[in-house]
Amino acid sequence: MWLPILGLIIGIAIGLLTEFRVPVEYSNYLSIAVLASLDTLFGGVRAHMEKTFEAKVFVSGFFFNIILAAGLAFLGVHLGVDLYLAAIFAFGVRLFQNIAIIRRLWISNWEKQRKERKEKS
Repeated sequence: MWLPILGLIIGIAIGLLTEFRVPVEYSNYLSIAVLASLDTLFGGVRAHMEKTFEAKVFVSGFFFNIILAAGLAFLGVHLGVDLYLAAIFAFGVRLFQNIAIIRRLWISNWEKQRKERKEKS
């Protein structure tokens, strides 16, 4: 579980410490790619907490989601339709669902540990 979080921290640090700027015309693609990657990251954390994590699924999902989201945005731009909004909606909903499930699992684990500590006392 620590590897995706470490990658996120390193990515944020590199982004803050370098002068790299994304051109404005690519900002929609980047925002959707970041949203898709965060969805995959939180999905990986959720899978780890549920003890169903598989590295191959995580890595393939990470790249597939980014490519799919950026591809929808690209197709939408060329068709003159705001398809990136569909990707934002879909990945946003999944992101909040994963966060809600992680929160529930975390609370459940915390209560279980608290109860076990209480029984030992």
